[in-house]
Order: sequence, then C-alpha cells, then structure tokens
Amino acid sequence: MSDVEKNTGQGDGDEERPVDAPGETAESKPPLTGRQRLAAGLWPPRVSRAQLIVALLLFVLGLGLAIQVRSNSDNSALRGARQEDLVRILDELDSRTKRLEDEKQRLEGQRTELETSSNQAEEARKQTVEKEQQLGILAGTVAAQGPGITLTISDPKGAVESDKVLDTVQELRAAGAEAIQVNDVRVVANTYFSDETGGIGVDGTKVTAPYVFKVIGRPQDLEPALNIPGGVVQTLEKEQATATVARSEKIIVNALRAAKRPDYAQSSSH
Repeated sequence: MSDVEKNTGQGDGDEERPVDAPGETAESKPPLTGRQRLAAGLWPPRVSRAQLIVALLLFVLGLGLAIQVRSNSDNSALRGARQEDLVRILDELDSRTKRLEDEKQRLEGQRTELETSSNQAEEARKQTVEKEQQLGILAGTVAAQGPGITLTISDPKGAVESDKVLDTVQELRAAGAEAIQVNDVRVVANTYFSDETGGIGVDGTKVTAPYVFKVIGRPQDLEPALNIPGGVVQTLEKEQATATVARSEKIIVNALRAAKRPDYAQSSSH
C-alpha cells in the first residue's frame, strides 16, 4: 500500500493527507535538546588508557612549570632586592650558621663528656674488681693460679717441727711469694703453726708428711731463696729430711678460707 492514499469526496476540495505510520502514537517521546545530547555524550565518561597517560603527563608538566615559575620569582625577588636587604639576609644566614655550629660543638662536648664518664666508670669498675681479686688472694678467699714452684718436704723420721715450716713460709714470702698452700690448707697473713703428733698443725688443721708447698711467684726468685747456703733446704737436710723444688709455669692454689667479718674494725669512710 502506498504511503499516501487518495480520498475522494464531493466537490473540488479533495486533497491528499499522509497516513499515520504504524506504531506512532500521540504519546511518542519528544526529541532531546542539544544540551541533553551533550550531557549524554559526556556521562558516563569513557576514558581510554592513552587518555590517562596524556592527562598524567600534562599534570606533571604543569607542576614542573609551577615550580620553575616560583623559583624564578624567588630569584627575581633577590635580584631586585636592595643592597641593604641583601646584606641583612647574609648577616642572618651567617648568624644562623654560627648558632648551628655552636649547637653542634655543644652537643659534641656533651657526647665527649658522656663517653669520658662512661669510660671512667668502666675503668673504676675494672680497678675495683682487680683490687677485690688481689685482696681475695691475700686473704685466701679466692683461688689463684700463676707461675711458681712446688716444694716437697719428705720427713720419714718425723723430725720436721712447726718452726721449720714457719721458717720456710717466711723465706718464701721474703722471696716474693704471692700465694701459698701447704697440703690442703691455705696460708695467709695470720696463719699459725703448731706441733702435732705425727705431723704439724696449720691454723688448727693437722697435716702430715710429705709436706707439699704450692707457691705462686717468680720461680727465678723463689727457688734460689730456698737453696742458698744455710737456707731452708740445707737446714731440712740436717734434720734428715729431704726437700725438692720444681718450677712450673702454672701453679694452682685452690685451698680457700672462709671470709671473716671483723668484730670491731669498720671502714673509716662511713
């Protein structure tokens, strides 16, 4: 069927009218305006990867230009400053630099003082420990080791008396003995000797022959002191006893005495 249908009527007033297209109704949507079409084209946005890269490059370029403009502005401000202003700025920079140098020196001085104090405290602690060890060796409360000699006195006839042992200890001390042990008894400053049946007493403890002296000191001094004419060795031989001396680079004196607290004496620093 043709789009235009001729209608016949009476008279000469016949005219052609278009026939309504199928599906068209009076309620059809009105056409979009130009603004609405623009909005529909922009939203939702359709951004490609290339567009994102271009946008990022433009942002970086803009940021660099802004920084350059600001730097140029600062330089321009300095170039346009008066001589008096430039001198003032230099003076302020010099003053700030001097303050920073002074602060640096002050902090370095504090660090040096702290290190010195720490070193002094550590040195004092070491000296205290060493002094304590030395006093402990002299008092017989700690074990000791070092070069020295071993003196062995054999007394098959029981002729060696306590006074001979005391003379031996005194000779050793005079020769520089630092620690002495007789059998299993530590000899200290207040050690005493007594005669006992079948042996001798050392601080009340009975020891029997052979009497073994472990002595720490300089072997080159200790051995000659015992072997001098009329010395300990010859005296013991007259008592029909024998004495042998052996040097050693390591003598261990491990007999200990209990530390005794004084009853009356106190430190004068309190």
